[in-house]
Amino acid sequence: MSKYIFVTSGVCSSLGKGVATSTIGSLLECSGLKIAMMKCDPYINVDAGNISPFQHGEVYVTEDGAETDLDIGNFSRFTDVRLTSENCISIGKVYENVIRNERAGRYNGRTVQVIPHITDEIKRCIRHLGTTSGADVVIVEIGGTVGDIEAVPYLEAVRQLIRETGKGNALTIHLTLIPVITGNELKSKPTQHSVKQLQEVGIQPDILLCRCSEDVDLAMKKKISSFCNVSEGAVFVSPDIKQSIYELPVLFHKEGLDSKVLEKLSLGNRTTDIRKWTDFLEKLSHPTQNATIAMVGKKDYLDNCYKSVQEALFHAAITANNASLSIKKIDAETLENASDISDYFNDIDGIVVPGNYGQRGFLGLLSTVRFAREHKIPFLGIDLGMQLMAIDTARYLCGWEDADTTEFMQNCAHPVISLPEEQTLPSEGIIKLGANPVTIYENTKLYSIYNSTQIVERHRSKYTFDRRYTKSMQEHGLVTSAVATSDNQTEAFEWTAHPWGIGVQYHPEFISQPSKPHPLFTSFIQASLQKKEAE
Repeated sequence: MSKYIFVTSGVCSSLGKGVATSTIGSLLECSGLKIAMMKCDPYINVDAGNISPFQHGEVYVTEDGAETDLDIGNFSRFTDVRLTSENCISIGKVYENVIRNERAGRYNGRTVQVIPHITDEIKRCIRHLGTTSGADVVIVEIGGTVGDIEAVPYLEAVRQLIRETGKGNALTIHLTLIPVITGNELKSKPTQHSVKQLQEVGIQPDILLCRCSEDVDLAMKKKISSFCNVSEGAVFVSPDIKQSIYELPVLFHKEGLDSKVLEKLSLGNRTTDIRKWTDFLEKLSHPTQNATIAMVGKKDYLDNCYKSVQEALFHAAITANNASLSIKKIDAETLENASDISDYFNDIDGIVVPGNYGQRGFLGLLSTVRFAREHKIPFLGIDLGMQLMAIDTARYLCGWEDADTTEFMQNCAHPVISLPEEQTLPSEGIIKLGANPVTIYENTKLYSIYNSTQIVERHRSKYTFDRRYTKSMQEHGLVTSAVATSDNQTEAFEWTAHPWGIGVQYHPEFISQPSKPHPLFTSFIQASLQKKEAE
């Protein structure tokens, strides 16, 4: 039977609960345990697919095509868990399941209520993950903060599960904030109130993880222990990191958090091998070169909205190229109003245009692609970034000034990008989600990167390149280097008269890890460093 860890938080949001949960999972993996990870989101949306990235950050796509919260991306980068739709639920999805059961008459005429029906469905999802995964430990992150009305059903379900599984089979880790006020004084009162709120719903935390920008001394830990009814040795600190979130596994291990978890779950004495993290941090601390990459997107979208892309670039720079990474974030709309965009790309070694949605900033993104092509700057385009390579070629090399995507211009004369059902060679008009096979053509740069003709990559796309324009693209130096194995849709472009210019329809960033950087990002960073050396 699986054991369970429930991670909750209080005081305020954005304390780093997702990263802390991922770190705990990684440490247990490093201890030789099989784990499963789950995120319980309090929003009423059925999934994250229709939530604005500006509000909620990037949508992370799992192997089976689930559109999930960005914390699932953290789970993927820190652990080796195979993530699917079962690893993330929202309260909207829970209600949808319960209402579907009610419509099917599965409650035998009973009045459907939050307790027991909603809480039972939450417990079913959590237990089901433990059963199907065969994990020794299931780690469940409860989204939101204690006191949020949306989180109440989750917390009640957790309370019931703790009672049902019994002592030694479940524990709660509560993340709180210790603020530092004027005079550099640390205050424990917010933590005390947060724990009190958790106790009011019937949950006593077993371990406290206190986020603080300063060191927390033994006296403060004793005070927190006394007021929060938590043993003194179960009060830990989550400090502000200095260079990277990947410092946390080493920091938590030094504090003994993993040992305390193993002890409380009666999992015996185990050795936690964190060499993969110490090796990564060693490279991070001693780079031999630096890559400066321009990432062009929408002003409000440049941080969490492109989280996986930034992390994939970071992994490729540190692990594969022994280089530090500097990312210059450029607002695409600003480029639209610039008379000369070259000033924005001074001292840039490479350019990335990640996936984007909506017309805002389109011309700035397009001018970026043209600039990278004309100035021979290493370029990586993802999703829309790849599609812009076709529009750029069509407008500025083929001479089709009105070439566009039907996403933005429905009645253009040259719709080089459109919905599959709008095309000359139509295919099923649905959004392509999750892992799909891709066939790479030999004698292409993409083939030299993967060293294979058959790969599997994750997708989140609806608009595609219209293959009737393939010949025109090739005649002007933009060749197709990969197609979808299932429907032959174009999956990748590359510029022939360019040192490194590749665009892919799929999202390689979703499967990159610190110790296993994705080969496409690795090659891109390598090309960027070579450009820098040649100057």
